[in-house]
Amino acid sequence: MKLLSAICIAAALATAPVQATPVEPGEHYELLFRKGTLEGIGAEATLIYSRAVTNALSPEAAERDTGDIALTLGAQDDPLAQLEFRKQDKHRGLGRFPASVGNPMIMYFYESVIRDMAEAAGGSPYYIRNRVKEALVAPAEVEEGTAMFDGRSVPVRIVRLHPFAEDPNRARMKGFGELEMRVVMSEDVPGWYLSLTAETSGPETDTVYRSEMRFEGVEQ
Repeated sequence: MKLLSAICIAAALATAPVQATPVEPGEHYELLFRKGTLEGIGAEATLIYSRAVTNALSPEAAERDTGDIALTLGAQDDPLAQLEFRKQDKHRGLGRFPASVGNPMIMYFYESVIRDMAEAAGGSPYYIRNRVKEALVAPAEVEEGTAMFDGRSVPVRIVRLHPFAEDPNRARMKGFGELEMRVVMSEDVPGWYLSLTAETSGPETDTVYRSEMRFEGVEQ
């Protein structure tokens, strides 16, 4: 494997955001699901993302879901992007998506967290998905800061969602009521997404669940 673009995310990713700007409802949705983010990547290139999962309620699921995700663009006459989960020598297809729409990693991120929460906490995936959808169009702030990428500091934008902050059932969610979903994006990163993180802690700050996807580079 040859990575043409290596990534190094500093421990203090966006340690001091320059500002947090309130945006109109729906504006952060357009930012998260930005169109055209795969343009200019090059035909038959593969974007590599690592995924690391911690799940105190289901360690077996965390082990199962920790690995790499490869996003492969089709040839010029194939307008589809394919997602594949890779763990050691085992590969599993995750779906094919129109590359013209944007980077499907954002949808995979949200859907994987919804599935993980439903499995670990025992809730309905439909209920969880609806709360996430509501958070995606509710008023929010967009933070601006910097992060290390490819050995240099680049400007980033950060969107944080707390889909269960006001949920009447949050006390029964086994810690997932505190869930934060955080996406870090940059024009300087191929595919737009630098990291996609979902995490929640228990009453004594121990990690209940954490899923982090990080861009690792471009493979030719």
